[in-house]
Amino acid sequence: EDEQIVAEIMRRRFFPALITHKSWEGFHFAGHEIRITEATDCYGAVVWPSALVLCYFLETNSKQYNLVDKNVIEIGAGTGLVSIVASLLGALVTVTDLPELLGNLQHNVLQNTKLKCKHQPCVKELSWGIDLEKNFPRSSCHFDYIMAADVVYHHPFLDELLLTFDHLCKNDTVILWAMKFRLDKENQFVGRFQTLFDLEVISNFPSLNITLYKAMRKGRMKT
Repeated sequence: EDEQIVAEIMRRRFFPALITHKSWEGFHFAGHEIRITEATDCYGAVVWPSALVLCYFLETNSKQYNLVDKNVIEIGAGTGLVSIVASLLGALVTVTDLPELLGNLQHNVLQNTKLKCKHQPCVKELSWGIDLEKNFPRSSCHFDYIMAADVVYHHPFLDELLLTFDHLCKNDTVILWAMKFRLDKENQFVGRFQTLFDLEVISNFPSLNITLYKAMRKGRMKT
């Protein structure tokens, strides 16, 4: 079953028939052809399999996780694929990443959502753990969903990542997080995450070493 679903997910990706001056990959989600421009010199500007897993889940579970008119924020959005799919599914999306990635991110979001979405997504800088209250004040920022795909890997900002989850998450916020398991140090982040949040596995793909989690603040997860 795992391999069948993974094969279906990977079939959503396609490549240009002709070589062009700009590198891009194509994807089929939410009834649209999505073209993503990548930059192979930067981890944050490449589409990783965790993003495909999360996009597939959002599309195939759109009744249970109805995103229409929901406030969604994606952290570590990279190329923007997850945010684009959430926008095409009707969400009001805030797309975030580091300042050096915003140019390519804005390009991808705009070319794939303009005149196609109910709500035009907003691209915004978010450096994990920095100026969170200034840029995303708790009193006025409320997100129904926080989405994250492949944000845990070999980087020195795991403390800041956890702080960012904590700051953005209200009592009724749902976190949808796709994680690829790599090294023990990064894998230990799951245990630290569980000190603040209840965690539920909603999909597991051993062939990709990827797990998709749903999380809420401690004591808020519905049975």
